[in-house]
Amino acid sequence: MEDFGIYNVVGGVVAMLSFINGSLSAASSRYITYELAIGTPESLRKTFSCVMTIHIFIALLIAILGETVGSWFLLHELKIPENRLNSAIWVFQCSILSTMLSIISVPYNATIIAHEKMNVYAYISIMDVMLKLGIVYLLVILPFDKLKIYALLILAIQIFDVFVYRWYTSTRFKACKFKFTWDQSLFKDIFIFVGWTINGNLAVIGYTQGLNILLNLFFGPAINAARGIAVQVQTVIQNFCNNFQVALNPQLTKSYAQSDFEYMHKLLIISSKFSFLLLLLLSMPIIFEAQTILKLWLNIVPEYTVIFLRLILCSSMLTALANPLIISVHATGKLKTFQLVEGSMLLTIVPISYLLLKFCNVPPEAVFIVHIGIEICTQFARMKIVLPMINLKIHDYIKNVLFPITKVLILSPIIPFIIYICMPNNWYSFIMVCFTSAFSVLIVTYYIGCQKHERIFIKQKIYTIIMKLKLKK
Repeated sequence: MEDFGIYNVVGGVVAMLSFINGSLSAASSRYITYELAIGTPESLRKTFSCVMTIHIFIALLIAILGETVGSWFLLHELKIPENRLNSAIWVFQCSILSTMLSIISVPYNATIIAHEKMNVYAYISIMDVMLKLGIVYLLVILPFDKLKIYALLILAIQIFDVFVYRWYTSTRFKACKFKFTWDQSLFKDIFIFVGWTINGNLAVIGYTQGLNILLNLFFGPAINAARGIAVQVQTVIQNFCNNFQVALNPQLTKSYAQSDFEYMHKLLIISSKFSFLLLLLLSMPIIFEAQTILKLWLNIVPEYTVIFLRLILCSSMLTALANPLIISVHATGKLKTFQLVEGSMLLTIVPISYLLLKFCNVPPEAVFIVHIGIEICTQFARMKIVLPMINLKIHDYIKNVLFPITKVLILSPIIPFIIYICMPNNWYSFIMVCFTSAFSVLIVTYYIGCQKHERIFIKQKIYTIIMKLKLKK
């Protein structure tokens, strides 16, 4: 368990150094999708090559920062047991290489998503998951240092992913073959975009890896292990929501580029509302039965893991609401006010958490409560800034998104909560709580969270599926 905590915090140092990559990823998606919507094959080719050139430069910059600033921080600031320092250095070096490869793969990934080849994106993601499951088996049978082997195998998977993305993109999209390009005007536009999004991405790094380092400094690697486990569960759950949003994100950007605001509003409302409700459907059984699920998985559950998991899943639902607004403002390219306000608000999470840990002697879960509180305030600021930019009334957003999800959030936990507190803790109650949690979210969503035309659409889809199954028989 200590090794897992070491991997989590050491890898986090590299992630902190690569904060600019998040901004570049957003820029890649925006500019490639925009050119695909209204540009020519030649302009798309130039944009892709320009974006790739920038990513290669940033990957080299991350390597330099990692081997200088990152190495110093690892050796002098982090709390690493002396007998595991050599393994931590292995993890650090592998993490640098993995991060460089991840940065270089971003333009390929953005191209696949911009072309809306979601089946390919899904197949590669499934392969990635299967390979990572294979790592679990290899860790059991290989008689070497588990921490070193895990870092090396994760690096090998990253190499495989980059190769597959590059091969598919270069063979299927002729306009997206890399050739070193220097277009001063395009570089300037991209870096202005990146410059404004860096503030927001610094905030994201702050409340993820920054909080991770704070927990390490105040409580040691064991707490990092608890957070790492909670984040792993969160990642699996959030991937379902991310895949749903990935399918809609290119259409948000394209509809803005084509000035089709009515369609853009429809997409924004659908993405926001159903992303939140999808995460609620997946998270509620876990929030109620976190202790039992973690015990089944780990046998010995580290202290604080249960409360960390519950709070992190709650913050994920807020993030699901934020992402469609972020994609929308990226589509406009008008980032200055949005990034200054959003980034500044989110950047307060780490200093507030530090002050509470330093002077108020609060438990470690307090940092996640701070995160949730700031995230709620920031969401209202996003609405105030972004919705007028895309000609969507705040009243319409509240009516079609916030009111429905609030009603579902209040009503759907009632029955599973009664069962959870009234029934004895056994397998029967576990099954009943999980089943009623999912069933309650589905029923309340259908009758209260959905509008009439959405219910009609759902009925038609269910009817179509049933008819297809009957025909197969």
